[in-house]
Amino acid sequence: MEIGIDSFASAMYGSKTLSSVDAMEQLLDRIVQADQAGLAIYGIGEHHKKEFLDSAPAVILAAAAARTKNIRLTSAVSVLSTSDPVRVYQSFATLDLISKGRAELVVGRGSATEAFPLFGYNLHHYDELFKEKLELLLKIREQEFITWSGKFRPALQNQPIYPRSSQEKLPVWLGVGGTPASFVRAGTLGLPLMVAVIGGETARFRPLIDLYREAGQQAGFSPEQLSVGLHSPGYVAATDEEAVADYYPGYAELWTKAGRERGWPPVTRASFDAAAGPKGVLVVGGPAQVAAKLLRHSEALGGVDRFTFQMDNAGLSHEQLLRSIEIIGTKVIPRVNNAKAYGEITKF
Repeated sequence: MEIGIDSFASAMYGSKTLSSVDAMEQLLDRIVQADQAGLAIYGIGEHHKKEFLDSAPAVILAAAAARTKNIRLTSAVSVLSTSDPVRVYQSFATLDLISKGRAELVVGRGSATEAFPLFGYNLHHYDELFKEKLELLLKIREQEFITWSGKFRPALQNQPIYPRSSQEKLPVWLGVGGTPASFVRAGTLGLPLMVAVIGGETARFRPLIDLYREAGQQAGFSPEQLSVGLHSPGYVAATDEEAVADYYPGYAELWTKAGRERGWPPVTRASFDAAAGPKGVLVVGGPAQVAAKLLRHSEALGGVDRFTFQMDNAGLSHEQLLRSIEIIGTKVIPRVNNAKAYGEITKF
C-alpha cells in the first residue's frame, strides 16, 4: 500500500497570526520531510477561499518538485469541471518535466462549488461539464494532435498540445465521493479510483467500490489496472493518547463550524471516539493502531492500493505535522508493508 498525505494548504493551521508566506514555506518544508521520510505521495487540493492557499496547486507542486527527489506529486483534487483541460494537461505535463516523471492528477467534479461562479460556469451543468472535460483531458494525454468538439469549450482542429509529459501516460485518477455513477464511470474508463471518505464507517463504501471493479472488468480492464485509493482525515503521534489529545480540539472546532454551514450536528467527544474507533473514518492514533486500521480498511474494501492522510485541517502546529510525517514514514509504513507484522497489529 502506498501511503501519503493530501493538503488543502491551510493558511491558518495552528496559529491565526501565521502569514500566508510562512504558511506556504512550512507546507513546502513538510513535503520535503515527507520525501525524506519515504512517503509515496503528496497531494495538493484546489479551493478558492480565503482560508486556503491552494487555488493554483500545480504551482505549489512545481516548487515542491524542485526540492524533492522521490515522492510523487499530485492534485487532490483538480476541479476539472471549471478548468480548461488543455491548461490542466499543460500545467501537469510541465510539472512532470520538472519532477522527472513524478507528477499525477486526481480530477473530480468538486465538492466545494465556489469555482463555478468564479470562472463563469453554471452549477446546473455540474456533471455534464465534468464528463465533457474528462473526455478531452484523456484524449490529450493519449494524442499530441487533437481534433475535438464539445458544448462548453471551443473546438480543436488538429491542434498540437505541448509540452508532452515525461511519463508516456500521465497518471489520471478519478476522485469520487458517494455517487454511484462516478464509481461506474471510473471503472468504465479504466481509471484508478480515489475515494474521499470523511464521515461514517469506511466499510460502507464497499458496494460502491464493487460497482467500480465490476464496471471496469466489464469494460475489459484487468483487476491490476483498477487501483483503489482512500483519502480520510487522520493523524499519527507517538501514542494513541497523544494523537487524540493533539487532534481532537482542532477537529471538533473545524467540523462543528462546518456543520453550522451545512446542517450537520456539532462534534462531541462521543462522536469523535466513534469515528476514531476500529471501523470509523478517522485514522488517528499511535503507529500500531493506525497501521492496523489501514489494513482493516483495506480488507473491508477488498484491497486498497493507496491511502492519503488529510492532517493539516485540525489546528495542528507545523512541528506536530512534521513529527507525524516522520512517524508515518519510519513506523507506520513498515508495519503496513511488512507481512510478518500483520498478525501483530490487527488486534486493535
